[in-house]
Amino acid sequence: MSDEIKAESSEKQIADGSPAQPAGRPKSAADTPAPNNRAPREETGEERAGSSGESGESAQTAVRRRGKGSRSIPAGIAHIKATFNNTSVAITDVRGGVVAWSSGGRTGFKGSRKSTAFAATLVGQDAARQAVGRGMHEVEVRVQGAGSGRESAIRALQSSGLNISVIKDVTPIPHNGCRPRKRRRV
Repeated sequence: MSDEIKAESSEKQIADGSPAQPAGRPKSAADTPAPNNRAPREETGEERAGSSGESGESAQTAVRRRGKGSRSIPAGIAHIKATFNNTSVAITDVRGGVVAWSSGGRTGFKGSRKSTAFAATLVGQDAARQAVGRGMHEVEVRVQGAGSGRESAIRALQSSGLNISVIKDVTPIPHNGCRPRKRRRV
C-alpha cells in the first residue's frame, strides 16, 4: 500500500510541478511555495535562439524600456545651500522632484575642507554633470545661506553647460519674529 501512495504522490508532483505531501503529515505554511503574482512569460523564437548560445546578439538587441526617471527634463531649479560647514546642490524639475544632487561629503571632502570654495566648485560640477546627462539645459538658481561656496557653486553650474536664467537669494531673514540665539563667543 505504501508503494501505491508513493506512486500517486510522484504522479501528482509531475502533474503540477510542486513537491508531493506525505500522506500522514498535515500541510504547513513552510510546505506551500511562495505566491507568484506574475503570469508565466512566454519566450519568443528570438529569445530561445539567444538563450541557447547560437546568436548572442539577438537577445541583447531587444528593445529596452526607459525607466520613469530617465525622461528628458529641459528646465529645472538648482537649490544651493551654502552653510558655514558644507555646501550642497540639489537640482530639481519645475515641480520639485530631485533630478540630481551633490554635497561636499559626496565629492570626497571631510571635515573643514567641505566648507571651502573649491569643494563647492566640485559639488556644483558634479550635480550639473548629472543633470545635463538627464537632458537639462536651463536652470533657475536659488541660493540659501551665507557660506563661502555661494558664488563658486553658481560658476561651476554655468561652466558645466547649464544656462542660468535667474539667480534668487532665498536665505530666510527674520523680521523680528522669534528670539534669536545667544551670541556666539569665539
